[in-house]
Parts: sequence; C-alpha cells; structure tokens
Amino acid sequence: VRQSGRYTVLTGRNGPQSFPGTQHLPYHRFQTSAKLNELVNFYLSDIGEGIREVQIKEWYVKVGDHVKQFDALCEVQSDKASVTITSRYDGTIKKLCYDVDDIAQTGKVLVEIETSGGKTLEERSDDGQSSDNSSSSDDESSSMQEIRGHKVLATPAVRKMAKENKIKLSDVQGSGKEGRVLKEDILRHLGGERKVTPEIVPPPPTVQTQAPPRPQISPLTPPTALPQEPVVVPPKIQTPPVIGKDVTEPIRGIRRAMVKTMTAAQAIPPFGYYDEIDMTALVKFRRDMKVKALERGVKFSYMPVFIKAVSMALRHFPILNSSVDAKCENITYKASHNIGLAMDTKDGLLVPNIKNVQALTIFEIASELNRLQVLGDAGKLGTEELTGGTFSLSNIGSIGGTYARPVILPPEVAIGALGRIQTLPRFDENGSVVARHIMAVSWSADHRVIEGATMARFSNMWKAYLENPTSMILDLK
Repeated sequence: VRQSGRYTVLTGRNGPQSFPGTQHLPYHRFQTSAKLNELVNFYLSDIGEGIREVQIKEWYVKVGDHVKQFDALCEVQSDKASVTITSRYDGTIKKLCYDVDDIAQTGKVLVEIETSGGKTLEERSDDGQSSDNSSSSDDESSSMQEIRGHKVLATPAVRKMAKENKIKLSDVQGSGKEGRVLKEDILRHLGGERKVTPEIVPPPPTVQTQAPPRPQISPLTPPTALPQEPVVVPPKIQTPPVIGKDVTEPIRGIRRAMVKTMTAAQAIPPFGYYDEIDMTALVKFRRDMKVKALERGVKFSYMPVFIKAVSMALRHFPILNSSVDAKCENITYKASHNIGLAMDTKDGLLVPNIKNVQALTIFEIASELNRLQVLGDAGKLGTEELTGGTFSLSNIGSIGGTYARPVILPPEVAIGALGRIQTLPRFDENGSVVARHIMAVSWSADHRVIEGATMARFSNMWKAYLENPTSMILDLK
C-alpha cells in the first residue's frame, strides 16, 4: 500500500492501481512479536573465552518476580571472571533451573519466563517518527545473540562496547575464532567510520642542485694473494682404555615407590615462596635447652621447634593441612597434624612423619624424632611411620644447601625446605651492621587449592614464632 496525493495506490500482480476517494491510512511496517503470556526458555548464552560451564554465585530474582529487559537475573562465576546475566524478555519468572553454587552449562536453559507481551531484544519495530527511535533500535540490536539467523559471537564486554557506540555486531567483521567479534574489531570499525580524508599537501618545490663530480676510478688490479700460514693441529690426547662396563639394573623397593610418587607429583601445578629467618634468638634458646635435653636422654636440635611452630601456624591456616583427591574435585581438611620429615637413608629418600604434633610438647617431638632417625639409619622404618602424613619439611641445610624447590608429596598440598644457618651481616634498628644467624626457607604449595597470599601469611606466622621463641608459650596447648 502506498499513498500518493489524494489517492491510495495498491500494488498487485497487474501493477499499481489508484482508487479515488479512498480513506488515507497511516503508513506502517508490521512485524510479528512474542505471544502474550507465552512461556519461553531463557538459555545461558556463550559468555566468551571458550568457557563451557559456570557456577551460579547469586540469584537476583525469585519465582514470581516481574522482570524487564536488561534487568539482572543472576551472577555467574567462570574460571576467569564474574559475569552478570541480564534478561532479554519482559515477563514473570516461572522457574529457576539452578540453585546457588550449581554448575550451569552454556546452551542449557537457565530460567523460564512467562512473557507479558513486551518486545524482546530480538523484536524490532520501525515507526519512522523520530531519529531517537531509530538510534534506540540500533542500541538494542547491538546486543542481539542472533541477527538474521546468524549467531554473532562476542563477549559481554564487547557487546557493551558496541552498544555504547551504537554499532550493530552484524556489521562488524570478526577476526576471532569462528568469526568472534573482538574489541580490536570494534575499534577498527570505529576507525573506519571516522576516517577523514587526509589533506593533500603539494610537494615542496624541488631545488636543482649540481651533483658533485664523480671521482675518477682507475682500472682495478687483481689483489696480491697473501701467503697462507700452515694450520697446526694439536696432538690428540691418548685416553686410557675404559676399565669395566656399563651396568643396568631394575629399580626396586623404595626407589620404585619414589618413582611412582614423583611421577604423580608432576601433575601438581606448584608455586614457590621464599623467605629468610633471623635465627639469632632461637640459636641462643637451643644452646640453653640442649644441655637440659641431654640430661633427659634426648638429643635436641632445631627441628623439634620447627615442627611445633608449623603445627601452631597450621591451626590458623587449616587448608595447608589438607589433601585432595586424584581429580582435585574434593578437599579434605585433616584433624591431625602429622608432620613428615624427609630423611636421606641408605635405602633412598624416605619421609616418616610424627603423628598428632598438635598434642605434643617440644620435648616429646624431639624424643619421637630421635626414634625415627634411629629406625631410618637401621632401615627399619615401617608402614605406620611412612603413611598418613599431612604436611612435610625437608632439612636440606643438614647437607649444606641454602635454597631448594621441594616437590609436593601427593595427596598433600604443601612442603617446606629449610636451608643451612649462616652468620651474615645485617643492619640493626640503629643502622649498625651486626652479625646475625640467618636461615633461608623455601615453600612449595599446590596452586590449584592454595593461594600465594595464604602461603605468605602462614610463613610470616611461622617466622614470627622462630624469631621470638618465647612467643610460642602464649599459643602452646
């Protein structure tokens, strides 16, 4: 139907036909819209970055709530960021398909909404009355998930950027995977729209300058060959014949178990944390306690204090005294502090542990440590001593090392390596250089469940106990 003056022109198979006296009707384009009170499924769309599942963090609506387009429905947490999911419909919430903390799959139904006849993001009308309506339609179409049957892939941030600049995503050539529209594509599109033809500046007048005279080149003469010096090869050193032959033997016993443990440890993504401890006060404390311990028949070293300080710090950071299953889907917080100590024995590396350290005194820990060392030297450590550990320490300083990168023993989540104690110059509170006893510590933790800040705070507390041993009295049980 087309209006022309006082006539209404109808276009049919036989071409335009005019009918005088026909009543003038306003000119509209009509488009279908959602049915009234229709129950629609709201699907969780692709939020970008190749993410296929998210965790529901919080629902902003409940069943029976009325929502409008762009109203926040919920917040989801992916592996990389939190994203707020907004509604594309006007209507009433009829069903929430997930509870808080549930895992939702992209492409699956998130909520069910009963529409109230409002226009959805996929519906557009063109009344042709003002440019404001046109620009508003452009804004809405920029956030469409599908345009003319073709799905436009873009992250929420890119869609928001397109909406703010009134750009239809269908007009942008995506350079990402599977045609995904990236931020750079939006900027490139904006640059193309705002491109200004550069002003043509005439070239500066050329100045004729006289070229300098070319030098006269005399005919080339063949170069005189230089005499070559003879190459002197040093005499070959006569090595004695190899005495004996290579020997291959199977890996058995403790070393075979170590192969399996270290192979499993390679599946853990570790991170390292290093610090140094001022041991000056603890050196004096041990000097005083060593004599009293010998009177009671126990050899007293620094290790019992290290182990007890670890247990006291673990009470404040129980996640470091935990274990995870093979697929890292569940974490178990251990009630007992079974602290293991790596030992270099004639059978290989063994890590026996002291059970229930949280309930033992420092003297009892020293006595148990003496027992384990005797069994280790005799090669008689049994299953009871070698299983059930929850946290481990490695005393590399007894050999002479300073720093290390200790390997986590699965299913534990953390381990520490203690360096040797050195006398080093340090500044005191008055700025004077003084001799201090310094020990380096190297921590490794499972980064799947342990954050760097947690390891740092744990290390700081453990360090405070060692640098001021008398402070441990306040927390001893």
